[in-house]
Amino acid sequence: MNIKGKRVTIVGGKRSGMALARLVTALGGKAKISELGPEESFPHEFRDWAKQQNVVLECQGHSRAFVEDSDIVVVSPGVRFDAPPVQWANENGTLVLGEVEFASQFCDKPIIAITGSNGKTTVSTLIRDMIVAAGHKACLCGNIGSPLAGFVLDLAQTDYVVLEISSFQLESVLDPVSPFRRASAQDLRVKGFQPHIAVLLNFNQNHLDRHKDLEEYFQAKMRLFLNQDQKDFAVLNAQDPKMAEAAKDIKSWVVYFNTGAPGEKARNPNHLAVLEVGRILGIDDDCCEKVFREFKGVEHRLESVRCLDGIDFINDSKATTAEAGMWALQSLNQPILMICGGRDKNIDFSVLSKIVQQKVKRMYAIGEARKKIRQTFEKLVDLQECSTLEEAVLQARQSAAKGDCVLLSPMCASFDMFKDYEDRGRVFKDIVRRLT
Repeated sequence: MNIKGKRVTIVGGKRSGMALARLVTALGGKAKISELGPEESFPHEFRDWAKQQNVVLECQGHSRAFVEDSDIVVVSPGVRFDAPPVQWANENGTLVLGEVEFASQFCDKPIIAITGSNGKTTVSTLIRDMIVAAGHKACLCGNIGSPLAGFVLDLAQTDYVVLEISSFQLESVLDPVSPFRRASAQDLRVKGFQPHIAVLLNFNQNHLDRHKDLEEYFQAKMRLFLNQDQKDFAVLNAQDPKMAEAAKDIKSWVVYFNTGAPGEKARNPNHLAVLEVGRILGIDDDCCEKVFREFKGVEHRLESVRCLDGIDFINDSKATTAEAGMWALQSLNQPILMICGGRDKNIDFSVLSKIVQQKVKRMYAIGEARKKIRQTFEKLVDLQECSTLEEAVLQARQSAAKGDCVLLSPMCASFDMFKDYEDRGRVFKDIVRRLT
């Protein structure tokens, strides 16, 4: 894709927007960023760099004139693809790409893309570790916190790109027969986002504050496979009821994991997905099994923080869905004092009713969703609303007995009280480490 001299407007700052601006500038394009937040949304270092490189920053808004003065518009994951800036660009006949699709234009290595409602970060990390253990080099990026745009020009020594990708990043992937794709193909040499291996781990309720319903959310996930062909692979969960529907429209070679075959029933589905990816890449199962044995887990996912007076404190801040909270409860075999809540994603928490009644000793609800959580669980478990995370931790510490577990598993987004789930997890760990 040739963007030299092109005006590339990036809608949305944060990590992705800043990485995109650096990429556009390095390729000779004229980068512009439109950010809803104040100028302080950008670190001082980036603002100084932007000034030196003549990167224009529009803060406190998205103005129509700023967006329309563009040859290409690139949308950060946090910006809805039906937002006014996207509509203005479409009305103006300007090509609009999502962050991942734009960055992938400059990626010359095979992409292994992993999506799903739960488990993306764990599986992405395991696939990277497996590739490295097999003697190859891999770049791990995407929704895991490091935008693809920050890596695509530095892949000379890399064999594979392992990309965690969310529905927010996928909803902007263009159909290969899109009129915008056809119109821009000759001038800009646009190619579709085409992962060599595309993994769909599972599908359940999530992000219903962003997508109007489960079907729209599912169709966003399905865009992972839009541009694949018969040289590519789709790795699907055989036990997920939506996968049979998904396979009907996939043009690539479909491979199933978690098939229920002898020896698989007691296995972690995440491990089974990694094994199938390894087999596609020609990596021995023994190499994968060694990686599983040595894996310490990812930060903020069932992360053991501390044992104090016989009480375990577990950080599961990355659990932002009901199913992720269920996974945490199923994984622990001790009485649980559960801290949950945050910004509601229009999730039905009642799917946890049975396991909460069985395993949760006491529940502490925080954030914007605390009243909804109370209404769901107050008849099943002793429940207390707390105004802050620290208050919840202190109350749980006071009520816990030796052998109990204090679990932060929010089942909600973090943006009502924290910058992101990582910030929430770090705050939890700091509070726990200060306990005496």
